[in-house]
Amino acid sequence: MMGAPSTSSQSEFVSIRGLRYHLRHWGKSQDGSHRPLLVMLHGWMDVSASFQFVADALAGDWHIVAPDWRGFGLTARIPGDTYTFFDYLGDLDALLDHISPGRPVAVLGHSMGGNAVMLYAGIRPGRISHVLNLEGFGMMHTPADEVPARYRRWLEEIREPLAAPRYDSLDGVVARLKKTNPRLADDRAQFLARHWAQEGPDGWRLLGDPRHKHINPVAYRLDEAMACWAAIEAPVLWVEALDSDVRRRMVAAPDYAARLAAVKRLQRLEVADAGHMVHHDQPELIAAAIRKFLGDDLPHGAAAHA
Repeated sequence: MMGAPSTSSQSEFVSIRGLRYHLRHWGKSQDGSHRPLLVMLHGWMDVSASFQFVADALAGDWHIVAPDWRGFGLTARIPGDTYTFFDYLGDLDALLDHISPGRPVAVLGHSMGGNAVMLYAGIRPGRISHVLNLEGFGMMHTPADEVPARYRRWLEEIREPLAAPRYDSLDGVVARLKKTNPRLADDRAQFLARHWAQEGPDGWRLLGDPRHKHINPVAYRLDEAMACWAAIEAPVLWVEALDSDVRRRMVAAPDYAARLAAVKRLQRLEVADAGHMVHHDQPELIAAAIRKFLGDDLPHGAAAHA
């Protein structure tokens, strides 16, 4: 059981590509000293506070910066209809210019965040010193003959506005989190629920724009993704949770071995007794893996903005 968080976080709001972005900091030094810098990127329908348990396990030895992606948590929503993956890459580029201007940085990403940093590290290899990829396997390739139906579905979905799911109480949000991840301890679920949702006049609503659930009209091209992965110069720690449904689907795909082979400096870590939310299920193990993988080679945050 976690109990109260042992490492408090601070919020920062910055303008990123015209949106008010929320960044969460753990271990940010107030006395002028500098701790090693590590950026953490959350997954789809999640928030930056998701990394609290890993931050606790790291015991304040790092300066961790975790943004809420656009349309999640406390970051502003977009004015249009569709969140594209290209925009996550654009946001990450601008965020790193703010967090670590001109200096390479270690980045950990979970799921969608892992997919984003894997692409970005190949597109801008000089900006990333280390990649820690938690369950960011990429997507299934979209055959060209499925694209017309994909566009058609997108056109239908954007016709009707969506509302975020509503819960009568915080306990309802907790129950929803535990339904998704039965391993999640009650105290951890209580903590996450207060960051994952917000109370309003009609109950608790999730802090995620429901338009994220629209199908992305842009088809996923595995060959393009793997070309980016092949251009990564940084070492990559590829973390798989053995009880993850996402992992089971991807490992069964005929192209899985080719995905792994595309990354030049790959290390694999398989985590037992953990599902897709591996950083919730085994935060102490993930923290230990961070320490071992980064060692004394992690760039320090001396140039990070205050």
